[in-house]
Amino acid sequence: MTQKRALVVRGGWEGHQPVEATELFLPFLRSNGYAVRVEESTEIYADAAEMAGTDLVVQCVTMSEITREQLAGLISAVAAGTGFTGWHGGIADSFRASSDYLHLVGGQFATHPGKKPCERRGAADDNFLPHTITLTEAGRAHPITAGIEDFALDTEQYWVLHDDLIDVLATTTHPVRPWEPWHRPVTSPAVWTRRWGAGRIVVTTPGHSVDVLENPHVRTIIERGMLWATRTASGS
Repeated sequence: MTQKRALVVRGGWEGHQPVEATELFLPFLRSNGYAVRVEESTEIYADAAEMAGTDLVVQCVTMSEITREQLAGLISAVAAGTGFTGWHGGIADSFRASSDYLHLVGGQFATHPGKKPCERRGAADDNFLPHTITLTEAGRAHPITAGIEDFALDTEQYWVLHDDLIDVLATTTHPVRPWEPWHRPVTSPAVWTRRWGAGRIVVTTPGHSVDVLENPHVRTIIERGMLWATRTASGS
């Protein structure tokens, strides 16, 4: 059996601990038989031969910028069957200036609502709110999320702008709060898949910090997502 090849690309905003976060998953990949290459920038995306031989890209690059050549290489690889996955800002808040990247992923971070203004102290946890990740009917049947029940988190709750080509496995709902301007609850996708050509994409929005990634539900979803997104022989 040919060994699967995983490419881990990390960088961008340090607040999401791209090195520590990705290191958490390297043992899982290796124990599942992947040869793992780690890159500290997106330059590798422009290497057509390397990308063609990659079965899975795990990206953790928040914000940052990407060149036209690099993005074209990533998009082409995914369309040809390379899997693409990641969590939180490392995939859903990457390359804000690129509409083509947004088109590939299908959802973009818009905000994470915060605590009451009087409770904010200028720290990261100003935006930590208790919320629930709710499985959809599709999610209860999907191999990535099957057997996982709805679960609670106290961390950033992503509000995501998205299109309807994504298959939503889990959602989270932002309630109406007196200090916020919206007038009815807003439900955002929290976990989704997307088919792009022969490739599979998986996005998991929880994952602000290592402790969130270590939550057994979050970690299970991300790890199963890696396996599911990996290139398949049939391309389906």
